[in-house]
Amino acid sequence: MQTRALKIGTRGSPLALAQAVETRTRLVAAHGLPEEAFEIVPLSTSGDRIQDRPLSEVGGKGLFTKELEDALYDGRIDIAVHSSKDMATVLPEGLEVSTFLPREDARDAFIGKLAPSILELPHGATVGSSSLRRQALIKRMRPDLNVVMFRGNVQTRLRKLEEGIAAGTILANAGLRRLGLESVITDLMPLDKFPPAPGQGAIGIEHRSSDSEVKNLLAAVHDAPTGHALACERAYLAALDGSCRTPIAGHAVIEGDHLSFSGVILSPDGTESHEVRREGKVVDAAQIGRAAGDDVRARAGTRFFEGWS
Repeated sequence: MQTRALKIGTRGSPLALAQAVETRTRLVAAHGLPEEAFEIVPLSTSGDRIQDRPLSEVGGKGLFTKELEDALYDGRIDIAVHSSKDMATVLPEGLEVSTFLPREDARDAFIGKLAPSILELPHGATVGSSSLRRQALIKRMRPDLNVVMFRGNVQTRLRKLEEGIAAGTILANAGLRRLGLESVITDLMPLDKFPPAPGQGAIGIEHRSSDSEVKNLLAAVHDAPTGHALACERAYLAALDGSCRTPIAGHAVIEGDHLSFSGVILSPDGTESHEVRREGKVVDAAQIGRAAGDDVRARAGTRFFEGWS
């Protein structure tokens, strides 16, 4: 790697680029290398280009990762920087994620124009969101609200809000913080009432499994507590066969060698839900997540996974 710049692949959105810059900054600091040792390579993904339909209708989470993974395969990039919640639970053969950066605040943030919180919005007000999880949680909190699809990057969604398309929207607090946009937040959603997506707030770094040099380089910036939390959350999601078609939330908290996990699966209209809690030792993170997923799947029944009438 000393003979050429390590190529950091990323989506081209402002948030994705900010995450790639954070990755580069941490690698520079960890290894005492100049910035020029790392080249950021923006790539356009299908998920960024398709803006007129929900992701669940056009292929799900893989639309944000496929082009980056193709570039890993053909050597155009050496690592791919992802928002962990956008990553499929089963990665393509020959690729792995061994590194997670320290997790940001996993909560969702409400940005309101007519009221500072969801609970204070006028009856029948419109809230925009592209996430089935957020839509279901909004409807559970306020069945009277009109929830509409809000696709696009952070700046696009904030612009739609300013244009009056909706009275409020919900975005990841982590993304807003990484973009320096905390000032737009009018309320932070509590984790117990509005749980996040598995992986929310965490940056995951994908690379070729055979590239031991890159893996060793990344090891210096890996955050072990985040890695354990994500192992639990991703195992939970995998047990549920989670996709963009199912409203699923899950969050693991690490305290020393102890892990606490809470999760929920919802019907799209928010009227039905099944919650689960598990705890145990950090070393058993994946097993805890898998058991939680198996439990809630057994209680939820096939309707939650085979569609709603």
